[in-house]
Amino acid sequence: MNSETIVALSTPPGRSGIGIIRLSGPQSLKYVRCLLNDENFTPDPNRVTLKSIIDSENGEVLDHALVTYFKAPHSFTGEDIVELSCHGSPVLLMSVLDALLRLGARMADPGEFTLRALSNGRLNLSQAEAIRDLIDAQTSTAAKQAMRQLGGEMSLRLQPIKNELINIIVLLESSLEFVEDDLPQLAWDKINSQLTDLVGTLNKFALTFHAGRLLKEGIKVVLIGRPNVGKSSVFNSLLCLDRAIVTAIPGTTRDSLSEMLNLNGVPVLLTDTAGLRLSSDPIESIGIERTRQAIADADLIVVVLDNSSSLAKEDLEILADVSHAAYLVVLNKCDLISHSNGAFADCIQGGKVIKISAKTGEGLNDLRESLVEPFANGAVNDAGFLITNSRHYDLLRRSIGALTASGESIKQGASEDLVLVGLYDALRYLGEITGETTSEDVLTQIFSTFCIGK
Repeated sequence: MNSETIVALSTPPGRSGIGIIRLSGPQSLKYVRCLLNDENFTPDPNRVTLKSIIDSENGEVLDHALVTYFKAPHSFTGEDIVELSCHGSPVLLMSVLDALLRLGARMADPGEFTLRALSNGRLNLSQAEAIRDLIDAQTSTAAKQAMRQLGGEMSLRLQPIKNELINIIVLLESSLEFVEDDLPQLAWDKINSQLTDLVGTLNKFALTFHAGRLLKEGIKVVLIGRPNVGKSSVFNSLLCLDRAIVTAIPGTTRDSLSEMLNLNGVPVLLTDTAGLRLSSDPIESIGIERTRQAIADADLIVVVLDNSSSLAKEDLEILADVSHAAYLVVLNKCDLISHSNGAFADCIQGGKVIKISAKTGEGLNDLRESLVEPFANGAVNDAGFLITNSRHYDLLRRSIGALTASGESIKQGASEDLVLVGLYDALRYLGEITGETTSEDVLTQIFSTFCIGK
């Protein structure tokens, strides 16, 4: 694979001030020399040079670009890399890419630059995945977590565990090969104690996954209610933006509308929906069906009721429908006189109730905190290092299971051979997290999720 020179646009497609084209491989500098029509071009590594890109067909200047050369092995991929910072015209960038492909470069596959960095020892697998997480981060807190993993914190935390596990394995293997007598009970007790401590440490890591997944993937919150209770007003107020159309006419919202919201470092996908009621309007009926789909996909349902009017039949039906799910109730229009006569308290059971006014802003801060409270429980704001990757979590759980099985074997008086099976499995699972023992199929699946040019 590394005998080929790959090329890709590393900046997003579309018009921009600058577009960066990246090459990696043994022929990178050769192809750039041809592109510049300068066979003697020998740039200093890690320095930027202003050069003219020449059209090979007519000799005209296509662009003035900044050329940066990163010499192997001191580059991101461990290979020769050249980056061309051109003006960000899509037509121009495509012309430069086409010229490099004609010279012999190959278009990079998704994540291939990072995969080459992995194969050349510039990164381990958990660091490579952190690059994707950093690009996909939706909040500053998520970006900080990705940077910690990119810095190798996962590897640093796992290495002492693997070292202790290897020491135990060496002891048991030595007992099998060189010691005629069985290990004394004192040695077995010590090994069992070590395994218990290792399981406890791994469990602490695994337990951070709930907060880590929340930080990475966010939560889906859907606003529901009958028409004209102020769902769209609440939606706009939470976003601090007039995103949804608001009128006094019931049924104004015909389709679901979603926006991403950052609440205390947690990404929240907030969805405004069509009011739930029986309707003969075919367009409104489609919107209501989409509301029901959004409810099914939601992590948290926010039922909006009109505090200024009595409970309607639709309100009661909605509350009954969501009683099995995670939900909270928002009494909107609390700036107006209430006509509920205590009926809300009698009909709302299990869901938290918050009084707000989307018009004046009263209670909105309490609502924002309540949206993430059932999920975060303060874990995100006070977080140290978190497990954010479901693959890492699965491998941690497998490791814990394998070590626990070995501990049970020791208690049952099993031989060294049987105890070693779980220890080797645990070591292999931990190695898969950082890529030391990861199969080719798993690598292919992971890097297929990367963007081209990274």
